[in-house]
Amino acid sequence: MGKILIIDDEQAIRKALKEILEYESFEVTEAEDGPSALKLVDKESYDLIFCDVKMPRMDGVEVLSKLKEKGIETPVVIITGHGSVETAVETLKKGAYDFIQKPLDLNRILVTVRNACNQVSLQKETKSLRKKIAKAPAFQIVGKSNAIEEVKKMIDTVAPTEARVLITGGNGSGKELVARQLHDKSERAAGPFIEVNCAAIPSELIESELFGHEKGAFTSAIKTRLGKFELAEGGTLFLDEIGDMSPAAQAKVLRALQESKITRVGGDKDFKVNVRVFAATNKDLRKEIEEGNFREDLFHRLSVIVIRVPSLSERKDDIPLLAEHFLNLIAEDYGQPMKEITPGALKALQELKWTGNVREFRNVMERLVILSGKSIDEKLVKAYAVPNFS
Repeated sequence: MGKILIIDDEQAIRKALKEILEYESFEVTEAEDGPSALKLVDKESYDLIFCDVKMPRMDGVEVLSKLKEKGIETPVVIITGHGSVETAVETLKKGAYDFIQKPLDLNRILVTVRNACNQVSLQKETKSLRKKIAKAPAFQIVGKSNAIEEVKKMIDTVAPTEARVLITGGNGSGKELVARQLHDKSERAAGPFIEVNCAAIPSELIESELFGHEKGAFTSAIKTRLGKFELAEGGTLFLDEIGDMSPAAQAKVLRALQESKITRVGGDKDFKVNVRVFAATNKDLRKEIEEGNFREDLFHRLSVIVIRVPSLSERKDDIPLLAEHFLNLIAEDYGQPMKEITPGALKALQELKWTGNVREFRNVMERLVILSGKSIDEKLVKAYAVPNFS
């Protein structure tokens, strides 16, 4: 289960504690004093350390200080038969995980060990996630085709301004990616980026989602709730699939954009909001306006700048770069070496119709990685790139 170091000058205590922990399937190492223990931690890492306070040559408080100086983050449980409040406070201040008095209580030991090991597990997981985040460029737009270079140039030009942006393009083309890059390169990058998928929220709830509600505004409103406009204060609000927003919500969004004010559902007080709004849609909003589904005045408010994201079919020259990018990400996710892809396989991928755009392409690359051997070849692409549902 884990590795534990026991530091105590009393052999009987070490033996008793070791028997308890080994019964629980832990691997246990013993040290009779501080200097011996410090040599051990230089060579080996442990999940938990038990350390006595009163020992010859070096007491437990000094051992604890030396461990911290070495940068060792292993939880240390102090054990002593001469316990006092002052000693407990001192060791906890110096970074001890817990303080247990002798005679040792079996249940107390097991609870402490379990909690400490859970903490270690969480710390390791957090470090792993941080490494992954540090490695991956955040919200990278991959490609060097003329079509995608135009998008990148537009982002660099528009991001530093306060202009509202309407992002258009097919499903899976990367509209959210464009919105995040606009935010990250803006003066509001330090503020929140709040996303609302207008298509995923029922029409009767969209107003509460965007503008919040007061306690008692409706049956389930048991407390006041802030909406996305208020949560995005000082940052960016991204309204994804805005073409699916209800007419009532459209009217309130228009007012918020015109006056920089919102009113919570069930309330009569106005709240000033300082938010930059980006919107995205896969619909033809001009056609939606003609059919009476979308407000023309809202369209003009949102479309100060329009950025059209090209489909993958319009930038097939980027497929080799995208393939390399996703193969690298998938390898990291799976903890495996990156798979090679042959020129024939890349050509076969370029010949396919990508109706689901980059999102579909990413899924196909993951499928090919799973089903391939050492490399992905043309034969594999032709067999598995298009799923067989028959």
